[in-house]
Amino acid sequence: MASINLLETSAAIFCFLIISYLFLKKPHGPLLRDWPVLGMLPGVLVRLHRAYDHIVEVLENSNLTFQVKGPWLTGMDTLATVDPNNIHYIMSSNFSNYVKGPEFQEVFDVFGDGIITTDSELWKNLRKSYQAMLHSQEFQRFSMSTMISKLKDGLVPLLDHFAEEGTTVDLQDVFGRFTFDTISILITDSDPRSLSKEMHEDELAKALDDVGEGILYRHVKPKFLWKLQNWMGFGQEKKMKEANKTFDRVCAKFISAKREEITRCQGISNGESEDLLTSFMKLDTTKYKLLNPSDDKFLRDTILAFILAGRDTTASALSWFFWLLSENPQVVANIRHEIINTVLSSTEDVQVNSDKLVYLHGALCEAMRLYPPVSFGRKSSVESDVLPSGHKVDANSKVIICLYALGRMRAVWGEDALQFKPERWILENGGLKHEPSFKFVAFNCGPRTCLGKNLAMTQMKIVAAEILQKYDVKVVKGQKIEPVLGFILTMKHGLRITITKRSTA
Repeated sequence: MASINLLETSAAIFCFLIISYLFLKKPHGPLLRDWPVLGMLPGVLVRLHRAYDHIVEVLENSNLTFQVKGPWLTGMDTLATVDPNNIHYIMSSNFSNYVKGPEFQEVFDVFGDGIITTDSELWKNLRKSYQAMLHSQEFQRFSMSTMISKLKDGLVPLLDHFAEEGTTVDLQDVFGRFTFDTISILITDSDPRSLSKEMHEDELAKALDDVGEGILYRHVKPKFLWKLQNWMGFGQEKKMKEANKTFDRVCAKFISAKREEITRCQGISNGESEDLLTSFMKLDTTKYKLLNPSDDKFLRDTILAFILAGRDTTASALSWFFWLLSENPQVVANIRHEIINTVLSSTEDVQVNSDKLVYLHGALCEAMRLYPPVSFGRKSSVESDVLPSGHKVDANSKVIICLYALGRMRAVWGEDALQFKPERWILENGGLKHEPSFKFVAFNCGPRTCLGKNLAMTQMKIVAAEILQKYDVKVVKGQKIEPVLGFILTMKHGLRITITKRSTA
């Protein structure tokens, strides 16, 4: 991802001149200074290159909650929190007062009216329909067979190829292609086959990458500036417009082809499970009165919501997981020992008995605690309120839940919060320890808890177990591993590795 350009992130050239004058010296102290007129924006920009670490420092020195002041009249004031009591209150006990809100929908406008951006009755209709489809036995079987097929026929042959060639490969890119192909099949029954030796670039996947970067820019710029850039069509906003056109064009092809297929196969069943797009086109509107399966825009927004949820999040979690394993070889040994003791000789065994892989489950949770797939959650208050921490929230205020910082708070996770310790998820009797969802928010919490949580965990266990049994993964030394500034917490420079086959003896 390109480095952030000050010309695109500052409020105006005038602000640049002041910032340059005020910040020639290296900033000191963890807290942000509230300047007249400019608020805390200068300090934010100066520390943008290490934003995540700075957020950790600020929140740890502010009793887990901090009020960020933006420039006057820009609407950038934000309350940042990692206090579990506040999170539980916002996401659960007072859920109705904290919504996505119109500003969120503006920032994420390219995703339309999907479940990610909506509130109230429309969101309830969407969630109920998603829940019914995702939790049906037919779709569960379809998703498992799809994942295993893509693993055996796509991922394993590709890793075998890299092992035989002895070439360096970006493992994050590989995981992104694996999850993109898998979720595309589950949604449209169409395989983009981006997971191949050629490693060709898929235009929809590229557009999603550009949008992820653009959404981050919109969070660090005054609204009027990115709106102006969008209207004029330059900079990052130009990429957002082009990505939006790609979304419209590609989704239109999927929708048109699926309608033709449904018409052609009317009344004929081949006994196979349906993809999600087909299910939505056949939706019973008497149950979900606010949903319109005949509307192309509704279907387009639905496709994007599922792809966003099922592609980058899982790929990000797996990438950070394997990097952490490279730093902790004993954890690798423990996972392999667990797999052997559980007598899991095939991928199907892992799928059926995934709940027995307690240590692997704990290691994955520990990776997502330190590197959550989604870096932050954003809410808007409907009415004024007071949080459990005592902080006042005005009506229509922005509240940011900093998931990356939450996993690093010693006040929440103990003095060893920065250590990668799968054992913290294991009970003395060897069972899995369940942490409260408002403390471990990798899958969201409250009424918006991720519907695909179990599916995602099973997918990650299957992939991790397959790779750890068959291969030795070695991270290339000297590369810089750091998170990208974005909504999805991916690795900025990827994860370059070499891979070799393990002896089966």
